[in-house]
Amino acid sequence: MSWQQVYEQWKNNSNLEENLKQQLEELQDDSEKLEDAFYAPLEFGTAGMRGILGPGINRMNIYTVRQATEGLALFMDEQDPETRRRGVAIAYDSRHQSPEFAMEAAKTLAKHDIPAYVFESLRPTPELSFAVRYLHAFAGIMITASHNPAEYNGYKVYGEDGGQMPPADADRLTTFVRSIVDPLEIEVLSDEEAEHSGLIRIIGEEVDQPYLEEIKAVTIDQELIAEMGKDLKLVYTPLHGTGKMLGEKALKQAGFEKFVIVPEQAEADPNFRTVHSPNPEEHSAFEYAIRLGEKEDADLLIATDPDADRLGAAVRLPDGNYQVLTGNQIGALMIRYILEAHRQAGTLPENAAVLKSIVSSELPTVIAQNYQVKMINVLTGFKFIAEKIKQFEKDHSQTFMFGFEESYGYLVKPFVRDKDAIQALILLAEVAAYYKKQGKTLYDGLQDIFEEYGYFMEKTISVTMSGLEGPAKINQIMNKFRTEAPSEFAGVPVIQTEDFKLLTRVGLDGNLEKMTTPPSDVLKYMMEDTSWVAVRPSGTEPKIKFYIGVKADSQEAAEKRVNDLETAINDFTKE
Repeated sequence: MSWQQVYEQWKNNSNLEENLKQQLEELQDDSEKLEDAFYAPLEFGTAGMRGILGPGINRMNIYTVRQATEGLALFMDEQDPETRRRGVAIAYDSRHQSPEFAMEAAKTLAKHDIPAYVFESLRPTPELSFAVRYLHAFAGIMITASHNPAEYNGYKVYGEDGGQMPPADADRLTTFVRSIVDPLEIEVLSDEEAEHSGLIRIIGEEVDQPYLEEIKAVTIDQELIAEMGKDLKLVYTPLHGTGKMLGEKALKQAGFEKFVIVPEQAEADPNFRTVHSPNPEEHSAFEYAIRLGEKEDADLLIATDPDADRLGAAVRLPDGNYQVLTGNQIGALMIRYILEAHRQAGTLPENAAVLKSIVSSELPTVIAQNYQVKMINVLTGFKFIAEKIKQFEKDHSQTFMFGFEESYGYLVKPFVRDKDAIQALILLAEVAAYYKKQGKTLYDGLQDIFEEYGYFMEKTISVTMSGLEGPAKINQIMNKFRTEAPSEFAGVPVIQTEDFKLLTRVGLDGNLEKMTTPPSDVLKYMMEDTSWVAVRPSGTEPKIKFYIGVKADSQEAAEKRVNDLETAINDFTKE
């Protein structure tokens, strides 16, 4: 059907939710917005879906949530009865309609006689991952749009290991979701039926406490925290999201006493009224934390995004100001501390391994090599880190020590199988205590790392290409990189090109080597001076992302090389 026909179908549906009906009436004279809302279904990919709230098949609403959940129910209907009875864990964040979407998902599953375990109130994504494992559920649903602006919401699906579904299962699930022609016709239990069905169980503290018990294992040096935890001054902001309750309890449990929570951002708020975007990657998200940090003379500022799977930090400089760290810098500080602390304690396994994504910094690689620890690169997406952990547990080939992505995602202990900002909060506070004991800040610690290993600098450039023409523009840029592969960037020759979609690696000699990773639409170029450039479409947003990594002898030289490479990328994409 045309978008106009789909729009008429929604407009004339007598059972359409009242607020969506009203929004459609307000849009009736805006054909551009109507077309965008109805021209195609909201993309359901391997990580679920994410979109703007509102009426239409290209929007987040109760009907698109039902459609996604109906697909999951059909997928589960293929399983044996015992597997289906394990049910689905469901959590949600602080966004508009998140509680309603969680319950709609539960009622859709209940219509298929599938149990659902729904959290009583908002909880972080990592606790949902933990809950799937703890409850032995078959799957998990997280209602969240992560760090996107307030007008967004989203839906993520987790497999039975607590990680986002692996490609084979995700593809099967996607097929079921896309097979549903009309989301308006999906049947769900009524509220009264749901209440008496016994299929929807409300959960809370009985999962919180086991999660917090596991968090204790994140701490490496309890004696250090006992000595320094009462002196370390920490400011924490959950950015109006889910992190406050568990974050506060975890800090107290670990032994950190002098932390304060940014009061203006402590309570859940779907409008995120104090920030333009609740994204700890953005410096503006730290405005209130910096203000409070200056007042409290804080050693460290930490922010978590609305679903508390990403963590950002700002450190105090010698002049008293604060500098927001990159995700790669936080990862390097954590890895260096973990490996050094375990080496000093004599607890560093011989088969220790660290995991990172292919677009993350190479600084952690050289740090790991210095400790004779294996660094394993995986595709972008934390599910690939989760898959490796599962493999380690099966074949005992490596001992997992840490996993991270440059986009502010970290995992310390594998009782969770996704990014966990609560774990990262506790670990980074311990790292800060380690340097404070030496009379240093985390900034000083980072400079020590640069002096020892070289000055590494990275930059991620995200270009949004939304609307009807967005996907075509992104494909056009990817095709240009693939068919007109650059031989140099900013005057430095490319010595190796990796195409993760075609699974090919080509060096200067022209010899082609087949790669063994799962296919993914990513291109990476390594240059003669060890700098590198990567390009990929975002898996969850209408964006194309460019990644730059360099190593130099000084900050000034690194900054110049990053700027030169950014100019070269811009020139290539505009030609």
